Amino acid sequence: MTDYSSTTQAFDLPFDEAIDYLRQKVNATSETWTDLWQRANAKGFTVAGATTDALVDDFRREVERALQEGTTLDEFRKGFDRIVEKHGWQHTGRPGWRSRVIYETNLSMAYSAGRYAQQTEPETLAAFPYWQYVHSGAKHPRKQHLAWNGMVLLATDPFWEWAYPPNGWGCGCRVRPISDRTLRIQGRGSLDVAPPRIPTTIVNKRTGEVLHGSQGVDPGFDYNPGMVWRDAKPSAVPGLTD
Repeated sequence: MTDYSSTTQAFDLPFDEAIDYLRQKVNATSETWTDLWQRANAKGFTVAGATTDALVDDFRREVERALQEGTTLDEFRKGFDRIVEKHGWQHTGRPGWRSRVIYETNLSMAYSAGRYAQQTEPETLAAFPYWQYVHSGAKHPRKQHLAWNGMVLLATDPFWEWAYPPNGWGCGCRVRPISDRTLRIQGRGSLDVAPPRIPTTIVNKRTGEVLHGSQGVDPGFDYNPGMVWRDAKPSAVPGLTD
């Protein structure tokens, strides 16, 4: 069972980079959560099953308000209920679960992209050339995420291209910048060795399309939203157009 307690507490203090990340997204309707896969999700705002532009836009406004104003999950749920009633939306899952997924997934991705933008500033990378994977301390941890806890790699290691957190639904893991001085204080003689990327597949039940992922990361999460935001335009990302 996924433990969300560590993620909901992180969304009370917005910052500019996270807000900018959300604002650059292009609205996109979808039938299922696999319609916008990995990199496309970093450039497109969507809610699975929201098939009209007006519905997607209302959800986007509510998510943006949550990020800008530090709206709590309970407050977001009130807005969610209003939107559902307004559009007569027939969604899957219980309302409490569905509203939590929309709230936490969108905000955690925005915070992740914002942190990545801050951590990859040239001055920051010069002072903190290493990154440490920090597990959230969830009550019901994913074994792989727990195994990565404390691992220190170069900030430029390819591992961060596919496993920069969050690495799944409700994942509260994060990355801690590390300096040479901190590395010495920790008594490390060398850096850790990044785990290999082991490919996995998932089939889009609606289209039959085979989608590719990575072991240890929930399907659809094995990409770095901040890196995609920095490097790609919407037209360069599969599934989106300007």
